[in-house]
Amino acid sequence: MDTDEISIEALNLRKTFKIRKRDGGFTFIKRYSQIEAVRDISFSIQKGDIVGFIGPNGAGKSTTVKMLTGILMPDDGSIRINGMDYRKNRRDIMKKIGVVFGQRSVLCWDIPVIESFRLFKDMYCISNEMYNKNMNMFSDILNLKEYMHQPPRLLSLGQRMKADLAAALLYNPEILFLDEPTIGIDILAKERIRDFIKQINQECHTTVVLTTHDVSDIEVLCHKMLVIDHGNLIYDGTLSEMKENYATQCSDSLNKEDVELEHIIKQIYKGSFL
Repeated sequence: MDTDEISIEALNLRKTFKIRKRDGGFTFIKRYSQIEAVRDISFSIQKGDIVGFIGPNGAGKSTTVKMLTGILMPDDGSIRINGMDYRKNRRDIMKKIGVVFGQRSVLCWDIPVIESFRLFKDMYCISNEMYNKNMNMFSDILNLKEYMHQPPRLLSLGQRMKADLAAALLYNPEILFLDEPTIGIDILAKERIRDFIKQINQECHTTVVLTTHDVSDIEVLCHKMLVIDHGNLIYDGTLSEMKENYATQCSDSLNKEDVELEHIIKQIYKGSFL
């Protein structure tokens, strides 16, 4: 693989957390246990890919994403974003990534959404031309005009998510990390958000890393799959390869297309193919 085409490269990532043990009663002795959240995982993501990063609850997804976005530093291993390392190029990397965490809005809670956008415009030194172009595109796809003059506290979950997506993409980041972008959202809002992600990927060649428990998100959006469980990377390949390789193991049916993706993923989680 050409290194110029690699957007994200993770090599031998490890992350362990020290948790204090509670034995009950009063004691002055502090006891701790070690929880290895991520165990020596390596993978690479090409520029322009939409990658589904999935796994059961507690598998290590959020810890990995936080390391990829610079929120946490790995205990061991390295991360390169567009060829740059966080330890040397943190500020430059931050200008190239956008992040949307499902239940954590970046918008100012009590002021109109448009004022948050103007704040981000100044923070990221976005030109008037880029700002106006992006705002027009976002408004058309996400219907921002309906609620951009309202504060986020008055918006529905779907409206806040769409506004957060727009805020994360105002400065044209090369990589977008999305954590559960359609959780708790109605069908119509989900469809608009998926269409928006696809359009941004196609028009701007934005690399997208998506964590989700919604199989429909994966089927509609993802080119590649990364599956993690108990801190171990248990699958790294394309969605089509996953269906091709595992469908016959899920069913005796001669028609592989009869096997649903949700069933394949459940069997991978259970370790049936490992």
